[in-house]
Amino acid sequence: MNGFLTEDFLLSNDAARRLYRQFAAAQPILDYHCHLSPRDIAENRRFANLFEIWLEGDHYKWRAMRANGVAEKYITGDATPYEKFLAWARTVPYTLRNPLYHWTHLELQRYFGIMELLDESSAPSIWERANAVLSNLTTHAILKKFNVEVVCTTDDPTDDLRHHRAIAKSPLSTQVFPAFRPDKALAIKDPEFLPWIEKLSPVANVDVPDLSGFLKALRNRHDFFHSLGCRLSDHGLIHCYATPCSERAATAIFAKARARQSISDDEQTHFASFMMLFFGRLDAEKGWTKQLHLGALRKVNTTARQKIGADAGYDTIGDFPQASHLAACLDLLEQENALPQMILYNVNPADTLQFATLIGCFQDGERPGKIQYGSAWWFLDQKQGITAQLDALSNAGLLSRFIGMITDSRSFMSYPRHEYFRRVLCDLIGQDVMRGELPNDDALLGRLIQDVCYRNAKQYLQLPTR
Repeated sequence: MNGFLTEDFLLSNDAARRLYRQFAAAQPILDYHCHLSPRDIAENRRFANLFEIWLEGDHYKWRAMRANGVAEKYITGDATPYEKFLAWARTVPYTLRNPLYHWTHLELQRYFGIMELLDESSAPSIWERANAVLSNLTTHAILKKFNVEVVCTTDDPTDDLRHHRAIAKSPLSTQVFPAFRPDKALAIKDPEFLPWIEKLSPVANVDVPDLSGFLKALRNRHDFFHSLGCRLSDHGLIHCYATPCSERAATAIFAKARARQSISDDEQTHFASFMMLFFGRLDAEKGWTKQLHLGALRKVNTTARQKIGADAGYDTIGDFPQASHLAACLDLLEQENALPQMILYNVNPADTLQFATLIGCFQDGERPGKIQYGSAWWFLDQKQGITAQLDALSNAGLLSRFIGMITDSRSFMSYPRHEYFRRVLCDLIGQDVMRGELPNDDALLGRLIQDVCYRNAKQYLQLPTR
């Protein structure tokens, strides 16, 4: 009988085990999309206890706790850190077959050397032992421990990036770069649009009375991000926007918003489409890579949002139409010769083959894998979802050109997810070898594994070296 979380975890055959140990395990990590706090990195944060590093902002765990009947007091409320940890420990035995069960115990092993199963009875001892390790485990030490070569955070255009400037001057060997997330510039119908402009104007040192000033301010911020090593942008949208909109029409819509007049849904769509093309051109001019995270239905529980706020675990998979909108956006940029490198992520599994096939329509024959089908995202970031993404890309594109895994996480405890992905990848290839569907050739397969785990991303992203 196999043990739980042994050295052979997720590796079901000899070929998979050999590929993982010889070619995947030692590869550095390029975490080119995450939501880690630049401030925590700049200050080399030392976490006071296991709650702070593990539960403080993890809405995956929060969802599981709510499903297990845990009161909000012990999730985001005013209970003590230890009480919240105990509530999580009581929940863990009920997460069997949820990826959280794997991640929880993988993290306990990799960070703290704790091999026990977490439950209510083991919780007090695990709390004490993990906290003892945390006393010497800062954010810089974590990045070093997991061989993280690059981190790209996710940053609003109004951010002054002072923490990034501080990191660049620090002795940290991991390179940390901002990534440009200008979604608020599209949301002209949102009540927060005008207050956001009031934040944008002073940091860009540009007056924003009209659309011309707005675009100039955003271009200035794009330039500033570039000067600090930013080479990626990102959008999180229900679907892409690609309804043709002239600058004259966008100017009129912006003027209405500035005058605090009501913006219709059609005007919102037209303005967002205009801005998507504007940002696409900026990215193409500088050789950036644009990421599109598409399809999440966010903030569906109004009562919970009002009590707790956003990013608290009340989002789900949406059923928005994707292919036609996305294809139209890429086509408009291609017609202008302004299509940047892109990474496309879907959260609805129904869209998996759509995305995997669509990327083949906009490859340029000059750069390998110019348009990438991104790694399994959010609710799909588990063994089944990862396998489905790898299978779709393999069948419709070139797995060998895939740029691999990201954490997409707010937690410094998430780096074992790269190991999780690499084990799933090696097992998938190993199963093909055992069935005679791929040659048992270490030179050929080892190159594929190393490329997907590290080398493809390094070559594709062309991040600066400090």
